[in-house]
Amino acid sequence: MTELLGLPEIASSHGDQVDLVLSLVHWLMAILFVGWTAFFLYTLYRFRRSRQPRADHEGVQSHASRYAEWAVVLSEVVLLFGFSIPIWSERVDEFPEPEEATEVRVVGEQFAWNVHYPGPDGEFGPTDPELVDPASNPLGLDREHPASNDDVTTVNQLHLPVDEPALVHLSSKDVVHSFMLNELRVKQDAIPGLEIPVWFTPTVTTEEMRERTDDEEFGYEIACAQLCGIGHYRMRGFLTVHSQEGYEAWMADQQETLQATEEDSFWQ
Repeated sequence: MTELLGLPEIASSHGDQVDLVLSLVHWLMAILFVGWTAFFLYTLYRFRRSRQPRADHEGVQSHASRYAEWAVVLSEVVLLFGFSIPIWSERVDEFPEPEEATEVRVVGEQFAWNVHYPGPDGEFGPTDPELVDPASNPLGLDREHPASNDDVTTVNQLHLPVDEPALVHLSSKDVVHSFMLNELRVKQDAIPGLEIPVWFTPTVTTEEMRERTDDEEFGYEIACAQLCGIGHYRMRGFLTVHSQEGYEAWMADQQETLQATEEDSFWQ
C-alpha cells in the first residue's frame, strides 16, 4: 500500500505504524467512494422520471443507508481508538532519556533551520537574543559561557547516528513552522514561545538509502510543512544519517573546527 500511495521508503523505527494507519484510512475512503458512487448511480436509475412520473412523498422505507452510516462511524471509531490513539500514546509515553539519545535543538526561522548540539559535555550553552547575529550567530549562543565551549551549531544541516533515538527540541524564532522528514514519517509544528520535543529512531543511513534508491545525490530533506511567509518554498534543510562511527567522526571534526576558530580569535 505504501508504494500505491506514492510514499517514500521508510527510514525510521515507527514508520510502519504510521503507514499502517494511512493505509487503513485510504482503504476506508476508497470503499466509501466506491459505495456512495454506486448508490448515487443506483438512485439516478431507480428514481428516473420514466419510472416515477409522479413524486412519491412517502419516500424509500428501507433503512440500508442508516446501517451504512453506522458502519462508517464504527470503522472510524476503530481507526481512532484501535490504532491512532495507541500509536500516539506510545510515542508520547516512551520518550527516551537524554543520556540515551542524541539530543539536539532545532530552531526554525524565516527561512532556515538552525541546529544546536550540546557537544561532548551533554549540556546546551545559554542563548541570548541580544547576541543574535543573522550571519555569524543566528541562535544568539553565548560563547563566553563554559557550557558553550563545545557546542556545535549548523544551519540547515542536521546530523544523526543510525539506530539511536534522536530527541529533537523544536522551537521557532518568529512564526509557526513545521518540521517534516518524509522518509522518517516525522512532522511536528515549531511554535514561537514553546519548546516542543519530538523523538524518532533513524534506521537507514544516508549511504544505504542512496543505494536503495540508486541515487548518488540522495539526501533526507527537512521540509517546512507550514506556509510561513513569502520565502516558504526555499526553507529546506538536510538530514544526514551516519553510522555510529561516521557520526562520531563528524562530531570530532566539528570540535576540531571549534578549537581552531577559538585559537584564531585568541591570537587576533
